[in-house]
Amino acid sequence: MKMSKADIGVAAYMVAAFVMMIVTIPSWLLDILLGCNIAVAFTVLFTAMFSVEVLDMSFYPTMLLFTTIFRIALNISSTKLILTTGNPGNVVATFGSYVGGGDLIVGTIVFVILLVVQFMVINKGSERVAEVTARFTLDAMPGKQMAIDADLNTGAIDDAEAKRRRDKIQEESSFFGSMDGAVKYVKGDATAGLIITAVNVVGGIAMGVLRQNMDFATALNKFVVLTIGDGLVSQIPSLLISLSTGILVTKGSKDADFGSVLLKQLFGIPKALYLTGAILCLLGIVTPLNTIIFLALGLIFILVGRSMQGHMETAGIEQEVSVEEAAAEEIRQPENVNSLLQVDPIELEFGYGIIPLADVNQGGDLLDRVVMIRRQIALELGTVVPIIRLRDNIQLNPNQYIIKIKGIQVSEGEIMFDHYMALKPGDVTEEIAGIETMEPSYHLPAVWITENQRERAESAGYTVVDPPSIIATHLTEIIREYIAELLSRQDVQNLVDNLRESNPSLVEELVPKLLGLGEVQKVLQNLLREGISIRDLLTIFETLADYATTTRDTDILTEYVRQALKRAISGKFFPPNEITSVVTLDPQIEQEIMASVKQTETGAYLNLDPEKTRAILDSVGKEIQKLENMGKNPIVITSPIVRMYFKRLTEDNYRDLIVVSYNEIDSNVELQSVGMVTA
Repeated sequence: MKMSKADIGVAAYMVAAFVMMIVTIPSWLLDILLGCNIAVAFTVLFTAMFSVEVLDMSFYPTMLLFTTIFRIALNISSTKLILTTGNPGNVVATFGSYVGGGDLIVGTIVFVILLVVQFMVINKGSERVAEVTARFTLDAMPGKQMAIDADLNTGAIDDAEAKRRRDKIQEESSFFGSMDGAVKYVKGDATAGLIITAVNVVGGIAMGVLRQNMDFATALNKFVVLTIGDGLVSQIPSLLISLSTGILVTKGSKDADFGSVLLKQLFGIPKALYLTGAILCLLGIVTPLNTIIFLALGLIFILVGRSMQGHMETAGIEQEVSVEEAAAEEIRQPENVNSLLQVDPIELEFGYGIIPLADVNQGGDLLDRVVMIRRQIALELGTVVPIIRLRDNIQLNPNQYIIKIKGIQVSEGEIMFDHYMALKPGDVTEEIAGIETMEPSYHLPAVWITENQRERAESAGYTVVDPPSIIATHLTEIIREYIAELLSRQDVQNLVDNLRESNPSLVEELVPKLLGLGEVQKVLQNLLREGISIRDLLTIFETLADYATTTRDTDILTEYVRQALKRAISGKFFPPNEITSVVTLDPQIEQEIMASVKQTETGAYLNLDPEKTRAILDSVGKEIQKLENMGKNPIVITSPIVRMYFKRLTEDNYRDLIVVSYNEIDSNVELQSVGMVTA
């Protein structure tokens, strides 16, 4: 792998630190490196101040470690020069004489003050803030993830934006977790600086007295001043880095520029500036404080406040003008109709009275139920439900809702807020008084009851459901009914791509060599249209690969797939260890149906006599009624070659009729024929 210039620079920075710990470097080189260290410290400080958000410096913990190691290496190098030659270079000597005032006591006091400020104030505060921020960030992760999922499910954001937000949450968690530990580097650096200073003082005096034949006072003055200079030249960059750490962890993750926001929040209220100026002027007049200074400061604050008020008024006027101009420009421009061309696959629109059920802040859980619906359908039918868009519609009645599929209304319902719907599944011990209504999903008679009647209704044998459950159940049934129509080619492509990861050879054999993506889509839609799960995509594709070499008729291929899925079909329609009551099809009717099948280039269709069709449908209706009176599902058993044509014949009149062929029934299923469809 080729190394970039940045990689070489970082590696050289760290190698230089380790070299300085081992090799004694000349004083002129130490001066250069100390200057670089100060420059890096200021760069880190200003970058932390002006970064827009905290993740702009996501590698800050690593920077903290690198700069700390480099600073310690400089300390070691300067210590060697102080003890061996007494000449650590211009930078150290200047800091000792100029910053310390050339005085032993003054320099010592300044150095101690710097240590106290860094160690007790900035480091301790930064450490605590980093610790608390890391804990709160980790605790807030589940809530942030749920908010992202809710926005994704309502269509407020797309998959790419959801992924970006999740990545950002993960990065923030990793950053603040690292910062919690990285702050310890700064704290340890301050402690190490204090120890190194003490060692330098003792060692310098010893070297001056024992090796350089100085008297104690001369050695003390010379080496303590140099040691203080060394301490100052290392502690000032350390203080800058500590300050940068404090700025970064207290800034949080707000997307804001540090300087502009800070000044706006501090000097953005003219009233506060007026009061401050008045107090300063009063102190200058009434008290013995310097009148000129305090009056000048007071007038400055008053003038700044007046200037800020003028800017705010001007900004307000400009904003009003810009809004009006934007509105006028919008009117003048031709309408952008591209956004109007988008059709949402599934929409749930509701009146304003239902808004509390969808508003998380008001305790509504409709969004969570929508998430569960998508998961339930995925597990049940093996396909991904498109994004369900929820929106309020003031044109609807307050408690009304409508369900749209591809922009067209397909169903509607109405609920009563703060009421419950009581369904009468069978015999009940007593009748409950309430407002009569119709359950929207299955069109069963029901009554609206109050909270006080709920317990009584349940004890009487009623099934009691709350309004969110009514809407969720209705939406689920509509999705099941139209799921075949909602399965797009892109959805099929996604399913194919998922299967390719585990079975690449099968996918390569079938798509597109034997069948196109559209033909696979039609087979899957045929299965979903009759409620057959496509979750076992491996079996479906293997069956298609076996039979696609002999026919590309998607209806016939669907029948082969259904036979391969007979265990799943039997498990869905025929309960185990029970005898299932069914209706069979008269063999004579089967022969007439097959005789009326006409094959064309676009597929097969039935050309059955209308009177015969009406007679068959009437017979089907009677047999279905017989099964429903017994409390059984309407199931008709046919021969394999007739099944799809008989289903097509009856689906417009009896959408809930289950038509199964003998080859789709597992051998351990027990059936009982209670009737026969004749004509």
